Amino acid sequence: MMKMKSISASKASLVFFLCQMISALDVPLDSKLLEELSQPPTITQQSPKDYIVDPRENIVIQCEAKGKPPPSFSWTRNGTHFDIDKDAQVTMKPNSGTLVVNIMNGVKAEAYEGVYQCTARNERGAAISNNIVIRPSRSPLWTKEKLEPNHVREGDSLVLNCRPPVGLPPPIIFWMDNAFQRLPQSERVSQGLNGDLYFSNVQPEDTREDYICYARFNHTQTIQQKQPISVKVFSMDSLNDTIAANLSDTDIYGAKPVTERPPVLLTPTGSTSNKVELRGNVLLLECIAAGLPTPVIRWIKEGGELPANRTFFENFKKTLKIVDVSEADTGNYKCIARNALGSTHHVISVTVKAAPYWITAPRNLVLSPGEDGTLICRANGNPKPSISWLTNGVPIAIAPEDPSRKVDGDTIIFSAVQERSSAVYQCNASNEYGYLLANAFVNVLAEPPRILTPTNKLYQVIADSPALIDCAYFGSPKPEIEWFKGVKGSILRGNEYVFHDNGTLEIPVAQKDSTGTYTCVARNKLGKTQNEVQLEVKDPTVIIKQPEYKVIQRSAQASFECVIKHDPTLMPTVIWLKDNNELPDDERFLVGKDNLTIMNVTDKDDGTYTCIVNTTLDSVSASAVLTVVAAPPTPAIIYARPNPPLDLELTGQLERSIELSWVPGEENNSPITNFVIEYEDGLHEPGVWHYQTEVPGSQTTVQLKLSPYVNYSFRVIAVNEIGRSQPSEPSEQYLTKSANPDENPSNVQGIGSEPDNLVITWESLKGFQSNGPGLQYKVSWRQKDVDDEWTSVVVANVSKYIVSGTPTFVPYEIKVQALNDLGYAPEPSEVIGHSGEDLPMVAPGNVQVHVINSTLAKVHWDPVPLKSVRGHLQGYKVYYWKVQSLSRRSKRHVEKKILTFRGNKTFGMLPGLEPYSSYKLNVRVVNGKGEGPASPDKVFKTPEGVPSSPSFLKITNPTLDSLTLEWGSPTHPNGVLTSYILKFQPINNTHELGPLVEIIIPANESSLILKNLNYSTRYKFYFNAQTSVGSGSQITEEAVTIMDEAMASRQVDIATQGWFIGLMCAVALLILILLIVCFIRRNKGGKYPVKEKEDAHADPEIQPMKEDDGTFGEYSDAEDHKPLKKGSRTPSDRTVKKEDSDDSLVDYGEGVNGQFNEDGSFIGQYSGKKEKEPAEGNESSEAPSPVNAMNSFV
Repeated sequence: MMKMKSISASKASLVFFLCQMISALDVPLDSKLLEELSQPPTITQQSPKDYIVDPRENIVIQCEAKGKPPPSFSWTRNGTHFDIDKDAQVTMKPNSGTLVVNIMNGVKAEAYEGVYQCTARNERGAAISNNIVIRPSRSPLWTKEKLEPNHVREGDSLVLNCRPPVGLPPPIIFWMDNAFQRLPQSERVSQGLNGDLYFSNVQPEDTREDYICYARFNHTQTIQQKQPISVKVFSMDSLNDTIAANLSDTDIYGAKPVTERPPVLLTPTGSTSNKVELRGNVLLLECIAAGLPTPVIRWIKEGGELPANRTFFENFKKTLKIVDVSEADTGNYKCIARNALGSTHHVISVTVKAAPYWITAPRNLVLSPGEDGTLICRANGNPKPSISWLTNGVPIAIAPEDPSRKVDGDTIIFSAVQERSSAVYQCNASNEYGYLLANAFVNVLAEPPRILTPTNKLYQVIADSPALIDCAYFGSPKPEIEWFKGVKGSILRGNEYVFHDNGTLEIPVAQKDSTGTYTCVARNKLGKTQNEVQLEVKDPTVIIKQPEYKVIQRSAQASFECVIKHDPTLMPTVIWLKDNNELPDDERFLVGKDNLTIMNVTDKDDGTYTCIVNTTLDSVSASAVLTVVAAPPTPAIIYARPNPPLDLELTGQLERSIELSWVPGEENNSPITNFVIEYEDGLHEPGVWHYQTEVPGSQTTVQLKLSPYVNYSFRVIAVNEIGRSQPSEPSEQYLTKSANPDENPSNVQGIGSEPDNLVITWESLKGFQSNGPGLQYKVSWRQKDVDDEWTSVVVANVSKYIVSGTPTFVPYEIKVQALNDLGYAPEPSEVIGHSGEDLPMVAPGNVQVHVINSTLAKVHWDPVPLKSVRGHLQGYKVYYWKVQSLSRRSKRHVEKKILTFRGNKTFGMLPGLEPYSSYKLNVRVVNGKGEGPASPDKVFKTPEGVPSSPSFLKITNPTLDSLTLEWGSPTHPNGVLTSYILKFQPINNTHELGPLVEIIIPANESSLILKNLNYSTRYKFYFNAQTSVGSGSQITEEAVTIMDEAMASRQVDIATQGWFIGLMCAVALLILILLIVCFIRRNKGGKYPVKEKEDAHADPEIQPMKEDDGTFGEYSDAEDHKPLKKGSRTPSDRTVKKEDSDDSLVDYGEGVNGQFNEDGSFIGQYSGKKEKEPAEGNESSEAPSPVNAMNSFV
């Protein structure tokens, strides 16, 4: 096997040979063609060459291929056959070559490192994949190291080394502090390409102890952290103070300011360096300098310019980035670091090498027997790559002989191929930086012509534009294509047509006469075929009236026109844009059919407005600019409605028209926008004025259309922005001559009111519509779909006629024609009506009920014949009612329910049913007259449901250890009760619930005595009934057992004893005497025991409590009121939890060696307690470190 570093798989589909000595094209094949043609394998999908996998997940090595017949797959690993069947951890996907390595069973991914190659093979050849190098990703931990603090003098340079662990792929480096905040970077402080943090000069604010370098391994989603680095910057002032404190007065020491320094390069070192980069990669060059002030970096290319559009500067111009480098970027790049004290530079000699890249990759060939062809494989690189050939994955030198082929360097020449010449060839272009490999097959086929373009496909184009008519074909040898216009037309030739190699016919400038049928004929030595397609040439869309430039004052109205002309078979859409964006969502913008109007223009409306007209074939547009200006200042003007027009005059009197003219009245400072003309018919409606028409304000004459037999008078009203004027004086009258009616009555209908009649109605003509005297109506009717003559009758000026003796609900054709003394109106249109409806005759049949659950059922029925409906079918009504409850066996008042289902529906749902009940229903059809007969009653039953809650629960006869429960059965059992469920639990004084006890009681019981209860205890009871379906809702009650009788009697006995009552009276009397004595002595000013204690002890804090008997003195100080435990909550068993007792307010007070007086003042010393020790367990009680959390993130 040849040496490979990279392989590129061909992604071509089955292709067709269009010319004997050129590459084949991809053609979209239909499934039938794919099934019939053989094809060598083609690799369609494969894993990347350098495939880094996640060691925690299964390894998937992709290899997909297609061919006819479908190919089989095999693999090599590290150059030898990889027997998948012998490795239980490796499987191959069905109908695929993709391998899946299962590492979830404790197998390490490292065991499957190596170089893999896939082969796809069928009877026509074998294609091979890249050499796929599998390597698990690695994210090693940072090596342990002891980091000494960095002590730096202000102004000096500093480099903090990151030195991340070597990972696969390399990690992304960034610097943050303990708070996970990115460290700010600038021209002075920045991160280098190697991850180190460079300080051109340090400042006092750089002092900190948490410079932390992080390495993020994206492949395993892991972040590793270096130990924090400490930096201490000594400013010159603090350094001078430290030195001066250690020197005698005789020592000579002068405070020197921070020394400025010229630039010195921190990286790269030296004056020159070399850099090699591969073609197509990104070139990154870096220069970071120390100095004070901070140096500025500049880049130049010696003897040339930096490439435009591919050059970028990053990291405050310390990094030069050139993307997509090529050999032309080879040269010397100089970085210059400069500040106020000087400059320095470094020259980087860049050499651009190149891995192999294609100039001409081999293309698949489809040849017919006896034809010639070539495979060309040309690649370039630096150094120049070598070319080698393989056939079916085997070096061509040791492959089976084929007399039809000859290898000439980068070309294989085929002569007079035969079907056995079919194979897949691989071209390998390699140099020291990589390689390319391409698969290209030679498929020798003998196939008659086929045309793949659909028959009679329609092509539509716009006149004067190119027309491209497809004739996608396939054949081997390559068919010759000829085009004809029309089925029997002559062959197309000449400069007016262009014939493309893929069979497409191009008409560069299609005209209307180019429309027609075009025939494509494909022939080779194996046969001939043809196909017809259609071409239609449409008129172009044109904007015949474009929007025009407008200058509009604020608050005025702007209007743009866009009138179009288009082919009548195309439907245009018009879109308006403002400044190439959609119109604002504002009701002031009104889009009409041919215009855009902007009301109440504002400054924001200034801009370019574009009208775009789109059809399925073309698009045109036109634009105009709107400029909004301020209205000129004007003196205050009084605006008013215009005065009425004057001097109305009628001229040019004709039978059906007349000309009216007038003189406008005063505008009153608001231009007249339009005139409204009204008329009065003095013959039919005297005193009533009707709207006739309106004209623009600039027009003072109008030609008016007239109707016959009307006595006209006219008046004119002027309109401006303020309002309408008063009407003018009426014109003289003008009576037009009579004529036949011009129109017939409208809204003609035929609806029967009884089963044997037809009521014909219509809307009568208005008086002026009669066109003459003697208005009447000719009413005609005949039964539809029956060969009958029209029956007619002439009636007076009414609006209804009743035809009697008709069959029930049959369709009739009806028409009503107007006529007067001069003749008839035009022939009227016919309408369809129906004679009267009658009740339906037939009930729905086959009524079926499907019970869905205990409260819902579905009913079905067969529709009745439409003839039996005898009217318009409006729907069906379902009557249903409950007969009895199956649990109670007692009937009750029948309440029928009705559900109506519109139209010709034949099923419906019956909701709200009661469980465990017997129901009946019937179905009736409904028309406009009413309901038909009911279907036979259908009986159905609902299944059991869960019961309602018991009707009551009473608890009586409480004793020391028992309670009696009585209950009533559920109001709605909804089935056969199987049992009752009683649950109860005690409730203590804090309303906490005790253990729950459950008892199942037979359904025929109605009471229960609960025994062995605790005395004087409250119980909560939950009670519900149960059917075979489940438990119903529960009812709850509470009750208390009585107190122990002995204890109660003892309490009663003591309280009623005479000696006890006498003792209580003596105590009360003694207290009363003491109070009286104290009150008398206090009024006399004498001392009493408490007062003596106050006198003897001026400081109440010295002796707050008597030593001998512990009784309280008059004062109560801070020691009397010991601080409460935190939260002041003690469990009912009087125990105190350790965490509560260890954390009392007493301890907090001792921690600061003090207490507080009653008035809140601080007492400096609290005696009797030692100072509080530091709290234990601080380390364990801290929240987890964010760094630790980050390190553990996977």
